[in-house]
Amino acid sequence: MWVIESFTGRIRRKEAVENIIPAREPIKQPLVLSAEEVARFLEAVPALRDRVTLVTAYAAGLRVGEVSRLKPSAIDSKRMLILITASKGGKDRYVMLSPRLLSILRSYWCLTKPRHWLFPGRNPDDPVSVATLQEACRKARQHAALDKQVTAHVLRHSFATRLYGRGTDIQLTQVLLGHAPLPSTERYTQVATNLIARARSPLGDLDARLRSRPSAASSR
Repeated sequence: MWVIESFTGRIRRKEAVENIIPAREPIKQPLVLSAEEVARFLEAVPALRDRVTLVTAYAAGLRVGEVSRLKPSAIDSKRMLILITASKGGKDRYVMLSPRLLSILRSYWCLTKPRHWLFPGRNPDDPVSVATLQEACRKARQHAALDKQVTAHVLRHSFATRLYGRGTDIQLTQVLLGHAPLPSTERYTQVATNLIARARSPLGDLDARLRSRPSAASSR
């Protein structure tokens, strides 16, 4: 009899253990820069190509791998959109092209005349590497005397926080960032491109802080 009772007790203890919900680890808040810090950081990037690449990443909320693989043909100045191809998950998406960024990219193009890649690497047949951009971030952080561990992804966090903070719809923000949709928001992933184009990039907030036209001297 005691064998049955002992076995039953073990079963109940096992069921009790299986029903225990594990404690969730605390969610860390992403590092976000103020508009002044973003401007200080971007101004401290010495090379023209690297600076414009990172400005583009911030202006459109792009992943560093996405911005490095942009092609000139991805810039749609008529509809004020940028086409991101084969992003995370192998999907394409559109992001907004702010007038300020378009002006910067046109000045950059006039100075550098990129062909296959908008931001070519040392070998023009290859895009600038992610490692090169992350190293540019490290140097810029030092030159700007920022005590925050700024990376290219921190620019993306700052973009998203500022965009949502000014009242941009959360579903539109999700689409612009290229996040995988949750089941409850899947129906919002096909946002019309006219809505995307109307979203205002936080790059415009830096007008008083960031030079809009890259100079030839800064490319050296």
